[in-house]
Order: sequence, then C-alpha cells, then structure tokens
Amino acid sequence: MPKFLSVARASDLRPGEGKLIMVRDKPMALFNVDGKFYAINYICPHMGGPLGEGKVDGFVVSCPWHGWTFDVRTGLADHPGGHSVSAYEVLVEGDEVKIGWLKEPETP
Repeated sequence: MPKFLSVARASDLRPGEGKLIMVRDKPMALFNVDGKFYAINYICPHMGGPLGEGKVDGFVVSCPWHGWTFDVRTGLADHPGGHSVSAYEVLVEGDEVKIGWLKEPETP
C-alpha cells in the first residue's frame, strides 16, 4: 500500500480555502494556507459540523455550525477545553496533493 495517496490538484484550491476530500471512505478537510496544504478530520467533534466549509484565518479554521476552532497544522483545538481532531501528513508533488499517515500528536 502506498504511503501517500493522491487526493486533489493544488491548482483547484485557492489560498484560504478548505474542501472535502475522501480518503478510503474517510472524510477529511484539505486546506490551502498561503500555498501550503494541511489536512484534518472533516467532522467537528462538537456536533458533526463540516470543518472543510469553515472560515480559515491564518492557521485556524472555525466550524461553520458553532464556531469551534482548530489549528489546521496539528488538529489541536484552538479554544479552551475543546477536543482536537486528527491531522494528516500532506505532500505536494507538482500540482498533485497527496495525503499520508496520521501526524504524531503534539504534546504540551
């Protein structure tokens, strides 16, 4: 099994945008932050909101349903007492965006 799977074209996602991608039937949110790509779980742990449709401000995405915020680089909650989401390795080769394994969780 390949370590990275092709999921999108870099040219299809403008800076500041997020979108839904499916990786082996798992919904993930792919974000372009100033030309660098990040991937986290698509589903917000609060009430299942679509993180890929949220507003991106710097490295923070806000869930469009209730405003919970997450760092797209790490998946860590950007709000007090919140739950985090998984973050995934991303590789860009030419115009091809590829998703890899889970990132190692960061420790405080």
